[in-house]
Amino acid sequence: MMINSNTLVSITEANQNFSKVARLVDEQGSAVILKNNVPRYLIVEFSQAEQMQAVEDEDIMQVSARLIQQNRAAYEELAK
Repeated sequence: MMINSNTLVSITEANQNFSKVARLVDEQGSAVILKNNVPRYLIVEFSQAEQMQAVEDEDIMQVSARLIQQNRAAYEELAK
């Protein structure tokens, strides 16, 4: 994952000034909160999180369909 250095916020600063974190998310699309100088938390808009979940679900369905197609003969045999 590419991290924009402009969206990095220490956990102390996020705790003391959450409105700054919210502004960053509004302007940049996300904010990364550092704990002990290591990226630890990703803050995104709720609608963006829903979109990410939908993409993950779609990927799972595609993989599932591919596996079913590849193993159709085995599934048909097991269904007997």
